[in-house]
Amino acid sequence: MIALFVLLALLFLWVLVSHRLSRWSITAPITFAAAGILISGGDHPVVPLDADTHTFQRAFELVLAVMLFTDATEAHEYARLREPVGQVRLLGLALPGSLVLAVLFGALVFPGTGWWLLAVIALVVMPMDLAPVLMLLRDERLPLRMRAALNIEGGFNDGLISPLFVFCLAHVVSEGDTFGHLVTNALKGAVYATVVGSVLGFLASKAVRSALRSSWAEPASLRLAGLALPFLAYSASVLVDGNGFVAAFVAGLWYAHVVSELSEDSLDLVNDVSHLLALAAWYAFGAVATQAFVGGHVLRYFAYALLVLVVARSVPVIASLSGTAFSRPERIAIGWLGPRGVTSIVFSVLAFTQLKGDDADFVVNVTAATVLLSVLLHGVTAEPVARWFARHPQPEEADPVR
Repeated sequence: MIALFVLLALLFLWVLVSHRLSRWSITAPITFAAAGILISGGDHPVVPLDADTHTFQRAFELVLAVMLFTDATEAHEYARLREPVGQVRLLGLALPGSLVLAVLFGALVFPGTGWWLLAVIALVVMPMDLAPVLMLLRDERLPLRMRAALNIEGGFNDGLISPLFVFCLAHVVSEGDTFGHLVTNALKGAVYATVVGSVLGFLASKAVRSALRSSWAEPASLRLAGLALPFLAYSASVLVDGNGFVAAFVAGLWYAHVVSELSEDSLDLVNDVSHLLALAAWYAFGAVATQAFVGGHVLRYFAYALLVLVVARSVPVIASLSGTAFSRPERIAIGWLGPRGVTSIVFSVLAFTQLKGDDADFVVNVTAATVLLSVLLHGVTAEPVARWFARHPQPEEADPVR
């Protein structure tokens, strides 16, 4: 209860000074992570996070489920663009290429580590999260197609990665299961989740549309439906041994079809809840990060983080966007602007709760190094990137349909 009080008090204080702090590039994730370090970190924390492992794991799973839902519901915005913005190349070519490079870099920096654990690490550190540089998505100094490409990638890459993460983590954790059995379980979980998410998303969309057209409900009150749906999809999928992340994401894709018929603020409530849960994850990350690097090899962790943030991210992105309407500066900027955040934190916590001993510490150390370095590098360079594009206008871009 004390931890909840501290989180809510911190949120209230942050709201009062957020505009002033944003001028100094001090974002909410940075603030809450720093608070976690100062208040709940160390061997003798002022406010300990003493939840049991199962509760801690379930809470972080719900954080990711809501985030995946909100990302998927933004799909209706992408359909308004007249021209493609490289989403197929970014998700179908660049993302797999980045994961492969992250695994290879892991083998280079951490020799002797098992390939499946390296795959888990790659899946933890590669998903991008635009929360640390969220202001860029509304910064009109950046070309619209570039912002759209980043928004689409950030919204869909964690949804595509989550089932792979669950599968690879299960392979590391399991001791007696065969590969075939793991594949079968993973496929069953994905299929069950897709069915659950599709059924609930479809029925919810139909029900909301019917209630709206028959005036049985006001658009403002239907915001609660958007908030309840990701939790419903996640819990229903878990009950039938499905992947709750996939179910929430699929339900969001279905619900996106009805969003355009609702009021402009129809998703504000679920977005605010998602943002609040993400800040709680940043706070917990700060508390856990103080326990990282106790085993040494700090330089290795940050060397790997630098490789995945710069090379494993930029090279596949720039290569995949070659030959498109994106100019060279735009391709380079998209390749650079791939911050890491809540998705990596949630994945690492889930891995930490299931792995044992050195493997669990290894995941936390790599994630802490990657996220901390990302917050520093991307936070410092976001404004200079925007200023450069303001001074160097790019060729005509794809405008949204009016």
